[in-house]
Amino acid sequence: MDPLERQRQLAAQYPDNELARFSLGRALFDRGEMAAAKLEFQAALKRKPDWMAVQILLGKCDLQLGDPAAARAAFERARDLALAQHHEGPLAEMESLLADLQDVPPSVG
Repeated sequence: MDPLERQRQLAAQYPDNELARFSLGRALFDRGEMAAAKLEFQAALKRKPDWMAVQILLGKCDLQLGDPAAARAAFERARDLALAQHHEGPLAEMESLLADLQDVPPSVG
């Protein structure tokens, strides 16, 4: 069975399981299906809002989808989570990505 199809089945079987939704999102992300991946990452974050890695991937989806303001908001949240959770590597990555987005106006709302 195709790995993406397997992840779709698991997410359908366990729609409220954040790990199943993340796994499907990651499979979609890896295939370049950013809009679908973003929906799955958002579903995972609804269940576990402090999941820093998912927050980072959400921002990367936004970048690929051409929404740098939304990406910046996601990366700012991920940066805050990295600080709170003492993750130096992701913190450095978020600082770098945010520096690249410094001229983008902030999201409204």
